Formats: sequence, structure tokens, C-alpha cells
Amino acid sequence: MIYCGIDWAERHHDAALVDDTGELLAKRRITDGAAGYQLLTDLLAEYGDTEDAPIPIALETSRGLLVAVLRTGKRQVFAINPMAAARYRDRHSVSRKKSDPGDALVLANILRTHMHAHRPLPQDSDLARAVAVLARAQQDATWNRQQNSNQLRSLLREYYPSAPDAFATWRNGLCRPEARELLRLAPTPSQAARLSRTQIQAALKRAGRKRGIEAEADRIREVFRAEWAHQPQLVEDALGKQMLALLIQLDAACTAADDLAKAVEEVFPQHPDAEIILSFPGPGVQLGARVLAEIGDDRSRFADARGLKAYAGASPITRASGKKSSIIRRRVKNDRLNHAGYLWAFAAPNGSPGAKALYRRRRDVHGDWHAAALRNLFNRMLGQLYRCLQEHTPFDELVAFPTPSLEAEKAAA
Repeated sequence: MIYCGIDWAERHHDAALVDDTGELLAKRRITDGAAGYQLLTDLLAEYGDTEDAPIPIALETSRGLLVAVLRTGKRQVFAINPMAAARYRDRHSVSRKKSDPGDALVLANILRTHMHAHRPLPQDSDLARAVAVLARAQQDATWNRQQNSNQLRSLLREYYPSAPDAFATWRNGLCRPEARELLRLAPTPSQAARLSRTQIQAALKRAGRKRGIEAEADRIREVFRAEWAHQPQLVEDALGKQMLALLIQLDAACTAADDLAKAVEEVFPQHPDAEIILSFPGPGVQLGARVLAEIGDDRSRFADARGLKAYAGASPITRASGKKSSIIRRRVKNDRLNHAGYLWAFAAPNGSPGAKALYRRRRDVHGDWHAAALRNLFNRMLGQLYRCLQEHTPFDELVAFPTPSLEAEKAAA
């Protein structure tokens, strides 16, 4: 059995091959390009790599062109956590020496001795991987948009408090195109106070508003012309220029989030699992795409539902030592899936009586906090999703949450 470890970098990669006894068979530095990838393929073939019996490979990354080239056929590619590789290196060297060829050798030996303890990259379909790219990008764009919005709001509170107050009644507040158009038209409170009703109405129309323009224009004009504290004029003008710079960033973030959301809406429904995921109460297209992006469509990725729950951080862990024992929430998890699960569990009770009853039981009977009750509900829904995906069946409310008997209700009370 031959094992390969690759220490990747931006311009070059170091590869090392070892046998069952740990003897170094070959090491090679390859460039990051088609010529380097071909050299690596030839090196693997020289030591017995075939389509039916490929050599397993360990890296410290799960993405990139190098990984795409290696993930062909039946080959197992292992993404080793850099912290795990560092701990393994310390087991065999106390001098703390480190080099790129040495790291490649460490990765190869990790597969030789502990391949059973590491999980290979899932064999997801190309469509599932495309959904993952778009869903994660849209999630990042949404987070970036919220961060820019918070920065802009914090700046407005310093010199322009009438703006956040005027937009407080709108959903998404500063992220609305009407708000951004008005801030672009009047970057300082002094300019906002001089806006006419006609100018405000025109700004709302340019932003795409169709209804209630006159009433909104009157309300906004009253807020802008109310009594507010002001910064000195020179300071106010300078802060206005800073606000316009932040507004450009917010515009770009909003555009990116909207464009990526449209792309997700086009690609996600094409996947066969989309119908099953959307049959559950709670997730829409965007949230369902995030769930699919993190769990993939490789049915052999998780041995059972418990593995999926642990991966998502929905199931608790037990820490026991001597006479002490505690059950706490899982901190090492897939943060993206865990975040999507919180939103999923938050929305599920609105469309499922069983989910709502479970949430209320966790709050009222077991005394869970809101987040703990949602985590318990997410744990339950993940188990149901795992079964539905394995059996290719949609969500069924009566199967997922059977009507409890009178005795069960009395025991719960």
C-alpha cells in the first residue's frame, strides 16, 4: 500500500510517497499549473496508481484546482486539519523543525497510521458542488451586507440620527434601495432638512417604490425637519463624505447578495434533493440551498443520522471525568450548517404543529432557553431529513410528529 501526502502552497506543492513501513519512496516539488499536475500524475502512476486502485492522498485543504484534478475516479482525497497535522508532527520531533517537504511526509504518514480516523472528501455530484459554491457565496455576501450596514448605521448615529429613525419602519432598514437613494441625495442632516416633498418622492421612485410614495415622503420629510442635535458644519461635511464612501461599499454588497440569490434560485431547484428539502417546514430556497451545500448528496458521507447531527452541532456532547459529568453543546461543528439550522428551527414552528409543540415542550416542560429549544428542534429535524434523503421520500407531518397519546401528554406534564 502506497500513501501520498501533499503540502500545498500558492506557487508550488511538495509531494511525498511512503509505503506500509513508513519508508520514503519519492518526494517531488511540482509547480501549480497543468505541467505540475501532469508531473504529479506521472509520479503516482510510476508507483502503481491506477484507475481501479488509486493511491490515497492527504492535503490540508479541500478546495482548489489541485484538489479538483486529484478527485477523479475512485481516488480518496483526505483533507487533514492543519492542527491535527501539527500535533502529529510534534509526536515525532521535539526540535520543532518544519519544512514543506517534511510536512508532505507528515501528511503521508498520517494516512499510513490513522487513515481510518479521517474522513475522505465526499463524492458529491457536480450540481451539488455548484449549489455549494453559490449558496456559500450568497451567505458570505449576506453577512458582508449586514456588516456594512452596521458600520453605516454606527456612523449615522454620530452625526445623522434622523436617517436611522426615518428608515426604522422599513424592513432591512439601511439595506433598502430607498434608504440608500435618500442618503446619496442628502449625505448630511442639514441637506436632508432642506429636501422638498417633490425631491423625496422622486428619490423613492428612482429606488423602485411603487405604492405609498406620497405618505412616505411626508413622513420622511417630517423626520428630517424635526429638531436634532448637530455636529459643527465642517465636521458634519467631513462625516458626510465618509458616509458616502461607506454607502458605496453597502451598494456593492447589496448588489452581490441579490445577484447571488437569483443564481441560487436558478440552480438549486434543479437538484433532485431540492424537492425533499423544500418539503420540510421552514427552509425556503436560500436556506434549503445552504443545507444542501453543507451536507452534499453523497449518501455514504454519514454512516447514520447521529453523524450528521454531530457534524451540524445539533447534538450535545458529554464531558465526564471521575465524579464530574456535564452535558454541553457542541462547539466543534460546521458553522455554516449550524447557522442555517438555527434559522430553519426558528421558522419551522410556523408551518408545523408538531415542531411548534416540540418547541413549547422544550421551553415549558424541560425549561430550555430559546436557543437550546431551537437546537433540540434542529436536531430532530436533521434526523428526519437524513431518513427522507436516504429513502427518497418527502416530509410527512404525521410520521415526523405522531400525535402523542394521552398518557404521554400526562407524563410530559
